[in-house]
Amino acid sequence: MYIAVAGNIGSGKTTLTELLARHYGWSPRFEAVSYNPYLEDFYADIPRWSFALEVYFLKERFKDMLAIQQSSEVVVQDRSIYEGVHVFAANNHAQGNLSDRDFQTYMELFEQMTSLLRLPDLMIYLRASIPHLVSNIQRRGRDYEQTIQLDYLKGLNERYEDFIFNHYKGRVLVIDVDNMDFLHRREDFASIVDRINHRLYNMFPE
Repeated sequence: MYIAVAGNIGSGKTTLTELLARHYGWSPRFEAVSYNPYLEDFYADIPRWSFALEVYFLKERFKDMLAIQQSSEVVVQDRSIYEGVHVFAANNHAQGNLSDRDFQTYMELFEQMTSLLRLPDLMIYLRASIPHLVSNIQRRGRDYEQTIQLDYLKGLNERYEDFIFNHYKGRVLVIDVDNMDFLHRREDFASIVDRINHRLYNMFPE
């Protein structure tokens, strides 16, 4: 079984992935952030480094997806290849940071890759407002994230909404996280687990 955790920067994806892996005994897969060679350059000059950044992420996510499909474990993944493309790359293209030529090349590569893949059994979408995202980003204090523009976060949020509700073909569990603190409040995490259990039971009844 394959579970993906989706959501904007600062929505709590990595934290929830860690908590779910610990709670259920699932195998976690995390996004290549800390050692991505383009990330700091990207935030300093988005138009210059967008194509390189997006291709790097696509390559890493495709490697992860192949490993997940070959695994006999239940895997929970922090951000899937699908939102990486339909949200982040599409947003960079819409904002003029990826040229039409680069975006067409990128999408052709993505389509060839995903023809070999299957959708997650369940995608958990962490839905968050811009103030909530900004608060979390400031709290965790990653230097390269402190220069992210509000318009960029807003564009990503709009893309997430469009992707999840209008384009994604798989099963989705939407969780509004603005009033949640599932890391520090047990009742918040327990409510998420209850909703996941309900979905999994309906998907795979005994």
